Amino acid sequence: MALDIKICGLKTEAALASAIDGGASHVGFIFFPKSPRYVTPQEAGVLRARASGKAKAVAVIVDADDAFLDAIVAAMEPDMLQLHGAESPERVAVVKARYGLPVMKALAVQEAADLARVAPYRGIADRFLFDARPPAGSELPGGNGVRFDWTILAGLDAGVDYMLSGGLDAANIGDALRLANPPGIDISSGVESAPGVKDAALIEAFFKAVAAARNDRAA
Repeated sequence: MALDIKICGLKTEAALASAIDGGASHVGFIFFPKSPRYVTPQEAGVLRARASGKAKAVAVIVDADDAFLDAIVAAMEPDMLQLHGAESPERVAVVKARYGLPVMKALAVQEAADLARVAPYRGIADRFLFDARPPAGSELPGGNGVRFDWTILAGLDAGVDYMLSGGLDAANIGDALRLANPPGIDISSGVESAPGVKDAALIEAFFKAVAAARNDRAA
């Protein structure tokens, strides 16, 4: 089974090149001003052009209004929108209709009961991203380097397409793939030397760890 790999929170051409060279299927750009990974629509547009034809570009938005979304879509021309805030199913439907783009809805997960939140979005969101709940006091809905119990995903309907996120790194990705067997994975802080600073060596190590884990499973 193919495994989608998204490197998120990219800000520089060097980091983007490392992600693409490693084999990323998706690259993410964050439009949340409080994030250390924030980029402007214009900055993301330049990076997105570099990724064209190599990886799908994902615009990550947190409760953005239409005006901000218009600016992002116009400047960046993303392949997908990731809604990482408190967007309702109705809001997801409006965004999909407005831009004609696939939408990935992020949901915070801590316990098995949280998976019930998927149901209202099914048939509306094209994909889900399961991230750990932010720690107390954090202003960031994602990118906190926190993981959740991946075994609870065993109770998920097999028809739900999703990416696993939250606290992934080269050291634990093998366990994540073994325990959850996700269709896709998303990493940001796990390949950084400091908040918002992607590290080429960590990106390379992550892809090597993914390949090793998949080879072990195949064997």
